[in-house]
Amino acid sequence: MAWLRLFSRTLKSEETIFRSLAKISSSSPNPNPNFTTRPLSTSFLITKTPDKFKKKRKKPESARTKPVQHDSTRLQHFESLVTRDAHFRFLTRSKEFIAKQTDRILRLDDAGKLYRELGFPRGRKVTRYIPKHPLIFQTYRHSDGKMWLGFSDFMEDLLEEERALMDSMELDRVNRVRKILMMTKDKRILLSKIHHTRLIFGIPDDFRDRVGKYPDYFRVVTGQDGNRILELVNWDPSLSVSELERTFMVDEDKARRAFKFPLKHGKELELEEKDTRKLNQLNTLPLVSPYSDGWKLDVWTLEAEKYRVGIVHEFLSLTLEKRASIHHIVEFKDEFSLTRQTYQMLKKQPSTFYLAGTEMNWTVFLKDAYNGDGVLISKDPQVLFNEKLYKFADMQQMDNDSDPIKR
Repeated sequence: MAWLRLFSRTLKSEETIFRSLAKISSSSPNPNPNFTTRPLSTSFLITKTPDKFKKKRKKPESARTKPVQHDSTRLQHFESLVTRDAHFRFLTRSKEFIAKQTDRILRLDDAGKLYRELGFPRGRKVTRYIPKHPLIFQTYRHSDGKMWLGFSDFMEDLLEEERALMDSMELDRVNRVRKILMMTKDKRILLSKIHHTRLIFGIPDDFRDRVGKYPDYFRVVTGQDGNRILELVNWDPSLSVSELERTFMVDEDKARRAFKFPLKHGKELELEEKDTRKLNQLNTLPLVSPYSDGWKLDVWTLEAEKYRVGIVHEFLSLTLEKRASIHHIVEFKDEFSLTRQTYQMLKKQPSTFYLAGTEMNWTVFLKDAYNGDGVLISKDPQVLFNEKLYKFADMQQMDNDSDPIKR
């Protein structure tokens, strides 16, 4: 009944105020008899803070939109590469999907339902994206009266050029897959996982059919769930040398500066920055090879973290553009014994890795593979072909000399 007592106290206090005001008015004569004196109103008093003076709490930014890097640490040349990927998503996915279709054509009515496969947002019309790449795609009306989507003659020639390129690079791609298998815990990977990540390694779409040509390297088995699994047949010591080890043999100081594993020490030591750096370098070496049995280490030890950092570094060095998205890395999480703290682990090594994009959808770059302008130092032939394709995709038309004219 506390509220009753509070209410009665409030009424008593208000009665006291009005009695005192009445005494004051009766003691002093009213100078204006035509004006009637009434009890003082308190309605003009502000009893709560107006909304415009209230401090508004900022809603925490969603991981879907929050950038990984702060403005002070953002490297625009890496961020622009992620933006470029988004710009050419329709081109890349549509090229892969339509190339698998019969006669490399697709009915336009069906294309509108395949937004995920063709790489355009749900709810949008595919006809909005086709005109952006007039040298690559073309539409025509078939004898059945339906509109169809296919490649231009110019794009057909480019596809044949890419096919010949992949045939010439087949042995290189085979060795990349062998190295990936050698890094895994059980020396085996689902063929579907290799297929899902084939583009970042330059692996041809029909790699699953080409595996049979290399019985000394690979063996395909069927798992209990019916999935096909690629197994390593023979271990090759010449392939078990990581990119970090090659760098260490050439430039030991560069390899030593590549990573930072701080050594915990008490503040009472009062070490200067130079001494702290030297102490941390003692903790950095020796590194743990990604081709070792590092997965057997206790997961939270320093050696285990070195092993996982080395795994990601070697994985990126095997990609065409020395970068990979979170989706590519998570694809091999179990095979590489990676933890859920991979994002935080990579952020602790800013000298070697750069994370671009947002916290939910990030891409990690191998910084040493790029020059100061964000250009790959060494470009694979497939990368050069992709750059040429992107250039043609942004062209509007061809002139009389068959040279593309930019928009």
